[in-house]
Amino acid sequence: MERWVGRVAIVSGASSGIGAAVSKSLVESGLKVVGVARRVEKVEELAEELKSQGAKGELHPVCGDVTKEEDIKRVVQWTRKTLGGADVLVNNAGVNRYGKLSEQATDDVKLILDTNVIALTVFTKAVVQDMKSRGVNDGHIFNINSICGHYISEYPLGYIYTASKHAVTVVTEGLRRELRDMQTQIRVTSISPGLVKTEISVAGGLSKEVADKKYSENPCLEAKDIADALTFALGAPGHVQIHEMVIRATGEFIL
Repeated sequence: MERWVGRVAIVSGASSGIGAAVSKSLVESGLKVVGVARRVEKVEELAEELKSQGAKGELHPVCGDVTKEEDIKRVVQWTRKTLGGADVLVNNAGVNRYGKLSEQATDDVKLILDTNVIALTVFTKAVVQDMKSRGVNDGHIFNINSICGHYISEYPLGYIYTASKHAVTVVTEGLRRELRDMQTQIRVTSISPGLVKTEISVAGGLSKEVADKKYSENPCLEAKDIADALTFALGAPGHVQIHEMVIRATGEFIL
C-alpha cells in the first residue's frame, strides 16, 4: 500500500456500513479520502475520530446525492480543485427496497436503479475522464457489488435489487474491456459480498427486529471484512488485477 500513500480516493455512501469502513481503512493506509454522503455529519464525525487517533491520511467529508448527476460532477470537480484529482473511486452507495415485481412502486424501482446502476456509471465516467485528463495511468475503480449479481435468489422481494447487481457485474466487465482497449493500466474490481451486517436491511424497509433476526440466525460478515478485501486488492502489484471478489461468511446459508 505504500505507493498509495498521499494519493486520493473518492468513496460514495461513506456515512455508514461498508462505505464508512472503507473510508477508515484507506485513511489509515495514508490516502486522502473524499467521503461522499447525504448524511455528511456522519462522515464529519468519522473524520474527527480518525484525526484524533492520528491516522496517516485524511478524510474530507463532502455532501452529495449520487442520484443527482450535478452532485457527482461537483464532487469530482471539488476533488480535482482541492486535492489534485481522484486516483481511486469506490462506488459503494447502494439501496434496496423490498417488494414484489407485480406490486412494487415505480418510485422504488427508479431509486434502486438510479442509485445502484446509473450513479455508478456516471461516477465512473466522470472519474475516468478526469484521470485521463491528468495523465493518471494507474488508477483503480471499485464497484461494491453483491452475490446477488451472480445468481437469482429464491427470495421473492428482491428481484429489482438483484437485477441492479447483475447490471453491475456486466458494467464492471465492460469497463475492464474498455480500459484494456484504451491501453491504460487503470484497474477495475468488483467486490461481491454475501450477507453483511449493515443498515441496508432496515433502510430497505425491514423492521429492526426482523433485520436483527436475519443477522442473528445467519453467519454474516462485518463491514470491515469488505474494507480489508478492498485494501488487499488495491495493494496488489500494478500488473495484477483482482477483477472479482466473492466474499461470504463461513457457513452462510441464506439464499
